[in-house]
Amino acid sequence: MSNLHTHDNKRSSFSGKLGYVLSAAGASVGLGNIWRFPYLAAKYGGGIFLLIYILLALTFGYTMIMAESALGRMTRKSPVGAFQAFGKAGWLSAGGWINAIIPVLIVPYYSVIGGWVIKYLIEYIRGNGKMLAADGYFSEFISDGVSTELCFILFCLFTLTIIYAGVRNGIERVSKFMMPILIVLSVLIAVYSVTRPGAMEGVKYFLVPNVKNFSWMTVVAAMGQMFYSLSIAMGILITFGSYMKKETSLEDSTRNVEVFDTAIAIMAGLMIIPAVFSFSGGDPDTLQAGPALMFITIPKVFENMGFGTVVGILFFLLVLFAAVTSSIALTESAVSTFEDELGWSRRRATVLVGVIMIALGSLSSLGYGPLAGIKIIGMQFLDFFDFLTNSVMMPIAAMLTSLFVSRIVGMKRMEEEIMHGESTFRRKKIFIVMIKYLCPVFALIILISSVANAFGWIAM
Repeated sequence: MSNLHTHDNKRSSFSGKLGYVLSAAGASVGLGNIWRFPYLAAKYGGGIFLLIYILLALTFGYTMIMAESALGRMTRKSPVGAFQAFGKAGWLSAGGWINAIIPVLIVPYYSVIGGWVIKYLIEYIRGNGKMLAADGYFSEFISDGVSTELCFILFCLFTLTIIYAGVRNGIERVSKFMMPILIVLSVLIAVYSVTRPGAMEGVKYFLVPNVKNFSWMTVVAAMGQMFYSLSIAMGILITFGSYMKKETSLEDSTRNVEVFDTAIAIMAGLMIIPAVFSFSGGDPDTLQAGPALMFITIPKVFENMGFGTVVGILFFLLVLFAAVTSSIALTESAVSTFEDELGWSRRRATVLVGVIMIALGSLSSLGYGPLAGIKIIGMQFLDFFDFLTNSVMMPIAAMLTSLFVSRIVGMKRMEEEIMHGESTFRRKKIFIVMIKYLCPVFALIILISSVANAFGWIAM
C-alpha cells in the first residue's frame, strides 16, 4: 500500500478541466458514435433504443467513468499499475492487464476503418461521389489489399505523430482544435439531412420511443454500444484520470463527457437515419444495412441529394476527426502502459505500439482481400478482433473493475478521491448501488448474450 500515494512529478498532465473534458470526450466521440450508433439505433428500434441507451449512460456509464477516472487520479498510474497499487488484490488485479490489452487490440482494426474513411474523403474531394455510390464499390475497395493497406498505414502514422508529441502538445492540443469543428460539422449535416423531403419520418422513428420495436436484444445492443461509445472498460479513462489534476472536479467533468458524447451520438443518428428514410422511403431493409450503412448506403444517399459532393466531403471529414480523436486515446493508453510498466521513454513506447498497430492491423486490412480465406471461429480478422474486444474482453474488464473498486479500493477511499475539488458528491447513491451490485451483473449479461449470439445460440 505504501506506493499508492507516491506522486510521480514527471507524469504528464492536462492543463485543466477543459483539457481533460475535451480529450475524454474526444476519446468517447469516435467511430462508435458516428459509425456504430446510427446503424444499431436503426436496427434495434430507433427511439426505444435511444431511450434505453440514455438511461444506461446516466447510470452504468456515469458510474464506470467516475470509478475509472478516480482510480487513475488516485494512483497516478495507467491500468496495470493502478490495479497493482493496492497490494494483494489477487485475481482481481488481472483487470488491470485486461484493461491495458484491450486498446492494443482495438487500435489496429480501428485504424483500418480510419483508413477506409481517408479513402472516401479523398475520393469525395476528387469529385468521385458517383463512383463511391456505385453498387459493389465498397466490397471491391476492401478486397484490394494494396489500397486498403496504404490508407491504413497513413491513418496509423497520423495517430502516432500526435502521440509522440505528448499529452499537452499532442492529445490536448489536437482535441481542442478538432472537437469544436466536429460539433459544427455535425450540426450542419444534421440540419441538412433533417430538411430533406420525407426525412421527418426518420426523425420520428429515431426520437420517438415505440414499445412495439422493443426486444431483449435492444437492451443488449444498447449496453454493448455504451462501452464502445463512452470508452468504458478499455483503460483509457484510467490513463486520462492519471493525467488529471487533483483540483479538477470529477463529477462535473464526467457529466460534461456524458452530455457531449450522447449529444454527438444523437446528432449522428439525425445525420444518418432521416437521410436514409428520405432516400429509401422508409424501407426497413435499408435500415438493417448494419456496419455497411456508412460506406454503402450513405454515399448512395448523398448521390441522390443536391450538393452531394460537398456534403460527402464534410461528412467524411467529420468522421475522420472523430476517428482520430479516439485512436489517439486508444494509442495513448497503450503507450502509457509500456512507459509505466517497462520504464521506457515515450519515444520507445510509441515505436513499439506503432509496430504492434501495423502488424495486427495488416491482418484486418488484408482480411477481406489476400487473407480472405483465413477465418477465426468463422469471422474475418477485423470482425474477430471487434468481437473479442467489444463482446468478450470489455464486459470482463468492467466486471473486474467494479468488483475491484467496491471490494478492494472501498467506497470510503473512492469518495475521498471524488470529493477533491467538489463540495458535494451529488449522485453518490446511484454510484454505490451501481458499482457494488448492478455494474457487475450488467457486464455479465452482456458477456453471455454476446457470446451466445456469436455462436448462433440466440439471434440478435
